[in-house]
Amino acid sequence: MMRFVRVGLLALSGVGLLRVSLFTDAYLRYVKEGMRPLLIASGVLLVALGAAEAVSWWRERDHAEGHGDDDGHGHDHSGVPRVAWLLLLPALSLLFYAPPALGSYTASRGAPKAVAVVEEDGFEPLPATSPLPITLTDFTQRVQQDTERAIEGRTVRMTGFVTPADDGDGWYLTRLMLSCCAADAQSVKVRVYGPAAPPADTWVTVTGTWHAGGELGTSSAAVALDARDVERVERPVNGYTDALPIPS
Repeated sequence: MMRFVRVGLLALSGVGLLRVSLFTDAYLRYVKEGMRPLLIASGVLLVALGAAEAVSWWRERDHAEGHGDDDGHGHDHSGVPRVAWLLLLPALSLLFYAPPALGSYTASRGAPKAVAVVEEDGFEPLPATSPLPITLTDFTQRVQQDTERAIEGRTVRMTGFVTPADDGDGWYLTRLMLSCCAADAQSVKVRVYGPAAPPADTWVTVTGTWHAGGELGTSSAAVALDARDVERVERPVNGYTDALPIPS
């Protein structure tokens, strides 16, 4: 019986990994896109190990029956390491209920992502498009590092999810980014003033202008937006990137 349990745990874990990585995009809730081949390989390996364990079990059972080596009760007294049972719930969840993606809870408690410093003369002229599609990272860099103040007066559009502000003054448009997996997620946030905050974790595209605060082009400048329009949108398939706004 214990041998059967080991086979089941290996097979369930492998099939669960294959389900989220090979047949759906659910794996993007937990790891970066580039990890997909490794997840598929791991799923195949676990299924293969389960199959090998099953074949070995059947052969040993047939051998015991053929040579009278059974203990008379037909039981397999080999044990399952207790740690192996820890695989059961994750395997079942991957098969029947994939846990949701990280969101505002993580963003409000995790470390903010350090925005890279742009080298002097590193900013290219902004296109004349209005409203200007821009990522949260690019907006932050323009606000705090662009001494030409090109973002001043420009109407911009950004997409992210809603994170409530602890002090209740405005709310945050947020993106989470991964270095490897969900365990190392870091956030980039832009404070939004104006319209009332939609429910936490709602994905929205916000249109507005820089909210004056501090000296634009320096680290004292507020990374904030006076919103004119907030449009609800669907969560992108790969939500762990700081991508350009989702088209209307």
